[in-house]
Amino acid sequence: MNACAITAYRLPRCANYLKIVPASPGRHWMDVDTAGWANRCLPLRIANQNGWFVLCDAAFEAVWTGQPAKDSVRISFDRGQTSACVSSMFGYGVLTFGLPYLFRTPAGWNLWARGPANDPKDGIAPLEGIVETDWLNFPFTMNWKFTRKLTPVRFERDEPVCMLVPVRRGDVEQFQPEIRNLASDPEVLRSFEQGMAHRQEVRAELLQEKNVEGRKLGHYVRGEGYLGERSEEHQKRLEIRPFADLEPAPDSPAPNPPAPRKNWLRRLLNPGP
Repeated sequence: MNACAITAYRLPRCANYLKIVPASPGRHWMDVDTAGWANRCLPLRIANQNGWFVLCDAAFEAVWTGQPAKDSVRISFDRGQTSACVSSMFGYGVLTFGLPYLFRTPAGWNLWARGPANDPKDGIAPLEGIVETDWLNFPFTMNWKFTRKLTPVRFERDEPVCMLVPVRRGDVEQFQPEIRNLASDPEVLRSFEQGMAHRQEVRAELLQEKNVEGRKLGHYVRGEGYLGERSEEHQKRLEIRPFADLEPAPDSPAPNPPAPRKNWLRRLLNPGP
């Protein structure tokens, strides 16, 4: 498989550059809340790691007063920490993370900026966007919308705040979706019936607290059907390449710059006079 080039160009005059790392297959709630049981679900784990995480560079707490004004989102950083990438830029209970990069993808490829897959956060929800990064000469933001007013929400340092997923432009529009009855395809119907019978057998044995042999479980994990079908492209995990750091970061802004740089991305998006 040939690798496609994707480049994150550091923007100039930024105080800090958020880390970008391959997304991880695990989630805290999967490991702790379900005692690892949810890790048996391969579709969850594949979705979890299908892209790259952008990590928060400071620990802070934010709360929304419920008003539409920009200053209705209050941000309080932990002692000794701060970030120029976190702000209330748009109002309406939206918390914004400025991504200090200009992304470039191959021709015809977009970047889907979304929240970390299968990682719900109480009191706030990620707003997703698909960006045409094969031509855009501007950075974009990752935004989260508060779902309750006067409810503090906490982000930790190195917590994922954005997940970047490449999507090829126009792919979804190529599909011609249709609905049919399962009985119209006898082979698929027979495989389905075999699978249902097998699952009912395993469920009954589990209810009777019998030991179920490993060979009876995990057909999806092995990429096997119940009539001997086998996927030649089955994936048990993804091998996501990290971003290779090919150049040193430019010098940080001077300690006493002539103009404040805290809201660098806001000034880029709203140049003004």
